[in-house]
Amino acid sequence: MTKIVIASGNKGKINDFKAIFEDFDVVGIKEILPEFDVEETGTTFRENAILKSEAAAKALNLPVISDDSGLSVEALEGRPGVYSARYSGEHATDETNNAKLLEELKGVENRAAYFTCVLALSIPGEETITYEGTLAGEILSKPHGANGFGYDPLFKTLKGIYLGEITSEEKGEISHRGKALEKLMNDTAVFNKLKK
Repeated sequence: MTKIVIASGNKGKINDFKAIFEDFDVVGIKEILPEFDVEETGTTFRENAILKSEAAAKALNLPVISDDSGLSVEALEGRPGVYSARYSGEHATDETNNAKLLEELKGVENRAAYFTCVLALSIPGEETITYEGTLAGEILSKPHGANGFGYDPLFKTLKGIYLGEITSEEKGEISHRGKALEKLMNDTAVFNKLKK
């Protein structure tokens, strides 16, 4: 079974990848390199995704997928954006990030928001390729459901699906990450290289 390394320590993200990449041996980089850490100095999701995948592929000499993803809220001029994971400060948690978001949107009628995911695939000796997916919806006034991670409990899609209520597999079919991965998987030439 082909090994693909996910350049993330986020178990929720890694589970999302495992649900979609069923035919591969998907491992999080922390299982191989516990000390792996890349400073996300990019100003876009794409820049940060490439920083992580290229550093990990170089360190391991294996194909690496990384993603940078986050939530952009219309009324907050696109925030939290690339700072989604650390929105509430250096020691941010999902709970503190969600609490800050709800506080900033108190009394705001426009709840439109969207998730963005940019995947970067780095295969040693080749140029890094990126794929992007988005999921539009709105921010709820309080958490809904006990599933998912990050801002999922506060998000309802345009089709009325609460991300906090669905399984990882169901989320993989509709999510921003799922859409970006679908683009990767439909890139037959690249996908065949991974299977070798």
